Amino acid sequence: MARRQRQPEPVADYDLHNSDGSTVRLSELFGEKRDLLVVHNMGKGCAYCTMWADGFIGALPHLQDRAAFVLVTPDKPEVQTEFAASRNWPFRMVSGAGSDFIKAMGYEGEDGYWPGISAFHLNDDGSIVRTGNDVFGPGDDYCAPWRMFDLLQSGAGDWDPKYRYS
Repeated sequence: MARRQRQPEPVADYDLHNSDGSTVRLSELFGEKRDLLVVHNMGKGCAYCTMWADGFIGALPHLQDRAAFVLVTPDKPEVQTEFAASRNWPFRMVSGAGSDFIKAMGYEGEDGYWPGISAFHLNDDGSIVRTGNDVFGPGDDYCAPWRMFDLLQSGAGDWDPKYRYS
């Protein structure tokens, strides 16, 4: 409830890149929807971000029924496309490489990138506002395995996600 009561934050119509390298504006990512969920993913080099993204596959039809859904990484489009194909990710991905978008949204700092999510709304006048955002981290509600591991006697223990399991 408190998140929905926060003041909408005006956001510029940033340029990002489609998987083919062409430019796409943030406003175009809404498609036919008025709301947009953007997952800020650290990219190919993060097994944690990979686990979160893998988990969105089953929820995708439900999410897309309500809002547009896009995953953004700092990876270049060709790296992003190859990695997404190796994971069978069905959702739209855009690259923030060369854009200030990720930093402006608070998911890039001097020490690198971190994961999270931003919710945007497209107003009738074409302006964009961010209506909410949150960070991802081990134990959060955005990734079901962490909550399930919490039920185990030792929790997650020293377990870390991997790209492949034997």
